[in-house]
Amino acid sequence: MMLGMVACGNNAVTGNNTVPPVASETSTPETPELEGPKREISISAFDRGAVPTEEGSYEDNRWTKWINENSPATVNWIPVDRGQAQQKLSTLIASGSAPDLIWEYDRNYIAQLANQGAIQPIDEYIEKYSTTLKKYLAENPELKSAMTINGEMYAVTSKRSVESIANNGMWIRQDWLDKLELKAPTTVEELIEVAKKFKDEDPDGNGEDDTVPIVFNGNAVQIMRAFFFTNENQWYLEDGQMKHARTLDRFTDSLAYQKSLFDQGLIDKEYITDSNFQRARQLWTTGKAGIYFANWSMDNEIRELKTNVPDAKLVPLESVASKYGKNGLYQELSSNVLIAFNSDMDEDKIETAVKFLDWMLEKGWHSMKFGEENVHYKLANGEVPQRLDADKYRAEVAYANEYAILSQWNTKAEWIPIMAAQDTLSQEIALAKSQALEVALKNEYRRDIAFSPDLPEVSQLIATFAPIATQIEVKVVTGGKALTPEAGMEQVRKEWKRLGGENVEMLAQEWYEKNKEFLK
Repeated sequence: MMLGMVACGNNAVTGNNTVPPVASETSTPETPELEGPKREISISAFDRGAVPTEEGSYEDNRWTKWINENSPATVNWIPVDRGQAQQKLSTLIASGSAPDLIWEYDRNYIAQLANQGAIQPIDEYIEKYSTTLKKYLAENPELKSAMTINGEMYAVTSKRSVESIANNGMWIRQDWLDKLELKAPTTVEELIEVAKKFKDEDPDGNGEDDTVPIVFNGNAVQIMRAFFFTNENQWYLEDGQMKHARTLDRFTDSLAYQKSLFDQGLIDKEYITDSNFQRARQLWTTGKAGIYFANWSMDNEIRELKTNVPDAKLVPLESVASKYGKNGLYQELSSNVLIAFNSDMDEDKIETAVKFLDWMLEKGWHSMKFGEENVHYKLANGEVPQRLDADKYRAEVAYANEYAILSQWNTKAEWIPIMAAQDTLSQEIALAKSQALEVALKNEYRRDIAFSPDLPEVSQLIATFAPIATQIEVKVVTGGKALTPEAGMEQVRKEWKRLGGENVEMLAQEWYEKNKEFLK
């Protein structure tokens, strides 16, 4: 259960040395201060290139200073490039210069570090030094499976808010549907028919053949796979047997559907080389695309589209059904980032780190997410942080969420318009997002087990197999009649078998039987 924010009657003093009020019936006592001077700890942070130049750097900015002034530790943040985070962290670990606290979203990576001895079990330290975190984990037992590796707690985490559990999303131009007298598609077949109309019937009304029905960011393939109840990175239980997604008949169907869209010119044929998806984004924001396979939250893309095409009306599109039924679009697990303790940490540092995590979970996260009260937000309806200025927030606060490695925030869809800036465009975007969040969570997403097998044999096989499979799949989709989906999948399955897939399936089954109580 999240900690709710206090009502208006409990007014806190604001300023750089205070924390916006957070409390509720489940709040815990203040985190005890450590005796003597503050001790130093280091923590990894994803460098997403989001810190404005005038704010400083990921290592040194207004929020790193604020943390060091208000938390029970002096923190040195160690940025790692988001796109190469695991590689960078592994290099730091190998050189003996890794940060004290290492975090990642990928549980398999944390398991790999545990098996290498790079991180240490922390059960006894949480029990000995923690107040807030210990109580929180006891109240949220569903997080145990994410933190448990080889029967011991190797990481701590907090729950995702619903807006980060929702991940993928589809958007469609309602004004195009209205102009062509079409209804929003509900099946994979109807999606193709609508896309054909968007391609052939000049929905933007400029008299030119220049519209692209479907564009997408990096989530597109995941979205198309989900229509067929599969995801190329997941394992599934088929009649109780562990099977990798890329070997299933359902995967063949998803590949055939992707090829059909490509062959008919319903997706941008340059998507293979559009590696950073800037072309797709431009097609969408300039009003040349009708359907966007992306994320449910699309603030900047919606804002740019509305600036370029003020009359554009867009709505979230619900997942469409295939012959297998209607699957939800991809959703994350309830656990957020996994924070592990470097094996080189001594007990003094461990105590400091635990006290810091208690502080972050109890109250520090709030300022990282919303900024300073009456500067960046005000409390609306006594509980909802309402952004005062969208531009000021983006410049001064948005990047700070990187430091909130533990959080008790959990939003509600109806809060999104209240939290947003109150200008007309911000409110229009917020209302669309509120609807999109509900749509993104409307249908359950199939996930047979919580986590993929954290076995080195599995990781090694997938690392070798995935690029080979991807190359074959690209040939199927873009190669015309040269390679059918069925023939392509036959090649994929041969490669899986050649690389030892059958043995890995056996190991995965043994792993599942041993760990299934933690995999729900």
